[in-house]
Amino acid sequence: MDVWPEGYGREIHEQTGSTMDDARAKARAGEPGPVWIMAKLQTGGRGRRGNAWKDPGGNLAATLMLRPQMSAKEAALLSFVSALAVADLAGRFAPAAEIALKWPNDVLVNGGKIAGILLESEGQGARPDWISVGIGVNLASRPPGDPAAAFPPISLADAGVPAPSAEAAFTVLAAAFARWFDRYRDEGFAPLRDAFLARAARLGEPVVARLPRETVTGIFADLDPDGRLVLDTPQGARRIAAADVFFP
Repeated sequence: MDVWPEGYGREIHEQTGSTMDDARAKARAGEPGPVWIMAKLQTGGRGRRGNAWKDPGGNLAATLMLRPQMSAKEAALLSFVSALAVADLAGRFAPAAEIALKWPNDVLVNGGKIAGILLESEGQGARPDWISVGIGVNLASRPPGDPAAAFPPISLADAGVPAPSAEAAFTVLAAAFARWFDRYRDEGFAPLRDAFLARAARLGEPVVARLPRETVTGIFADLDPDGRLVLDTPQGARRIAAADVFFP
């Protein structure tokens, strides 16, 4: 039986524009957190680079606002906490599905992208004042997408399992996030790195990393202690902090 994690507040709304915007407003108003905000329908969700996150309904849209007292570098690794939590959620409801993690924080179910993860923060100096972790998971439906795309959107229902309610998935996600966050806080990044690599898509195989000014092709060899992608290339090992990754 999944139970709500101790110490985390929660709000559940029938509808909102963006749970990320709601979390930001709470943080700026002085909310101490940590608090999760979930909406049964989100009409103005945001993804990476300001792209719209479309929610046809029946899915999970949630944001965690917290003040973890860590550096910006440490806070960035919460994307791995989030990806591992979503992978646990997918495994909980679709245990027979093939679940893989694509660096840095994409969760693939049977080869399709089932979730979106977005981190935002504000603050001055070396430590963010607050961090929001937005997570959208396709449960009963998925947004329209090109079926020929490298990682087309997929839902749990597409994986052949009954889609859980948003409330049930919300509790599983929050509990999984709390477990991984506690490990990160207590033990550092190493156990998260090991868990990610155990489920990493294309580990030991060629991948393509597209950076703003170059494209790097190499063998996905490892993650370094800072969460950077390590590629073995003819020119030697490359450590990549941010890129769009594709599978040739």
